[in-house]
Formats: sequence, structure tokens, C-alpha cells
Amino acid sequence: MRQPFPDWIRRKWASGEGFSFTKELVKELGLHTVCQSAHCPNMAECWRARTATFMILGNVCSRDCSYCSVRSGRPEPVDGDEPGKIAEAVARMGVRHAVVTSVTRDDLADGGAAQFAETVRAVRAANPETTVEVLTPDFGGDASCVGTVLDAEPEVFGHNVETVERLFGEVRGGRAAYSTSLAVLRAAAGHASRAIVKSGFMVGHGETGEEVARTLSDLLESGCEAVSIGQYLRPTKEQRAVVEYVEPARFEEYEKLAYDLGFSYAIAGPFVRSSYRSEEMMQHGFANRSSSRPGRRVRSRDVMAGEALAAQAGEKAP
Repeated sequence: MRQPFPDWIRRKWASGEGFSFTKELVKELGLHTVCQSAHCPNMAECWRARTATFMILGNVCSRDCSYCSVRSGRPEPVDGDEPGKIAEAVARMGVRHAVVTSVTRDDLADGGAAQFAETVRAVRAANPETTVEVLTPDFGGDASCVGTVLDAEPEVFGHNVETVERLFGEVRGGRAAYSTSLAVLRAAAGHASRAIVKSGFMVGHGETGEEVARTLSDLLESGCEAVSIGQYLRPTKEQRAVVEYVEPARFEEYEKLAYDLGFSYAIAGPFVRSSYRSEEMMQHGFANRSSSRPGRRVRSRDVMAGEALAAQAGEKAP
């Protein structure tokens, strides 16, 4: 049954000088953005502010997730000039925190890891004051690919788990696995770099509050320090339907829960996406400190989730 569209899910139409500048620059340089390909609801806001999430390795994905509107099929050849073009775009837009993601490239031996690394290096060479965040696919769980990306020293390494474990197969498809995504995050957390490890997922697919708590605990156990939680919004009629529009108050509860569990940074809201206003995270004190991941001790995921949920229940009791 189709869910009614709630009043709090509203976004202004794209317009303004900054939006036009970003649109023309992306077109001029022949770049792809997840803003366009995934029909992101925040595109107008971000493009007006002259920022965008760049999508490398083409505009065709080798997988076909039921929630995503990025085209699936035979991927395009890798563009060797792409890292330089993105570095130029970052410079001309004046981006202070660049976010780079990609389609999944199962057809490439390294899953596109080398292109991520080259892009990070190119952006940094042309924009030495700009911080860089990568949002990678799962690389088939290959830790060496994760290492290739992190050897380029991005400030943030992100990989989204996207949904809770029970729904993972129907949301992500048979070529992805919840355990693989957690393994990617563990590999990033165990790398010698000082990158912040970040993940995110959507709600509104039919998950329960307990499953959200467990997912947060799984991410924390896997070494994540930062997490984002947003509302799934159906990009087109070709994607899976929304099961529930989560009310803003519940997002506030999820954000508090993440902090209670031990995340250093958490953001949750109907329009939150992994790269949405991600520069704000870099302004938090933990982003400048030395990594505390090696040797970090955490309680089991069930204990952490139970404690946090019990605390919230106590706060709501009369």
C-alpha cells in the first residue's frame, strides 16, 4: 500500500546563481554526480552552495540495488583524466570538503580502488587546504582495495551499510552482503591511516527500532566513528516503494541513540544523506585528534543496544 506523502518531506525547486554555476561546471567538465544520478532531494541546496558529491568510474553500475536509480548495465571505460577534472572542479567551486563516491565496478580487478586513490591525490595536489571524503563500494570485501584507497590518505573513509541486516538482501540484492560491508569497515578501521571511518543507512524500508539499534552497534563494533541516518525516498517508480515515512522526532531519538552507544559523530533526519553537509563533521574536535581505533575496546553489540534502549525507555517513563 502506498504511503501518503507527509508534510515534512518538502524541498524547494532548484534555482539561483550558485546552482546554475555548479550545473554548468559539471556539464563543462563532463563529470558525474550522485546528486543527479541518484535523484538526491538535497541537490538544490547543495548546488546553490557550490558543492556536490562527485561520482567517479562512470554513470553505469555493475549492480542493480532495488532502492537506487543509478543506471545498471555494462560499465563505461575508466577515464584516466577524471581525477584531474574533479580536482579542477573542486578548485573552481571553492569546495573546502570534497566528497567522492562511485558506482560499483565488479568488472574491474580492484573495483576502482586505484581511481579513488588517484582522485584523492589529484584533489589534494590542486587544493591543499581541502579535506577529502571517499564513499566507496564494498570492493567485494577485498581488504587490499580498501588499503589502496586509504594509502592516498583521505580524511574520511565512508562505506554505507544502507539498511538493517534482515532487509539487506531485498534492498541491496544478491551480490552484496551485510557481513561484507562490515568487513570493509573493519578493514578501514584497522588501516594505519588516521582516516575517520564512517557509514550510513536509510530507514523507511520496514525496519524496527531494535534493528536500527543493532545496526548502530554492528557499525560501532566494526570501527565506525561517524554515522548518518536518513529517510529512504523512492527516486522513481522503478525503485522499491517506501514502507514508512519516519517522523522527525524518531530521527532525533536515533541520533541520540547513536551518541549514547559511543559514536563520535552522528546525524539523523529525513533529508540526511551520507554526504549531506558532511563538512560540518570536520569541525568537530574528534576529527582533528589522532585516531583512537587501535586497541579500542567496545562492549558487545547486544549489550550496547540493550543499554541504550533501556535508557531511552526510562527517560520516557512517567
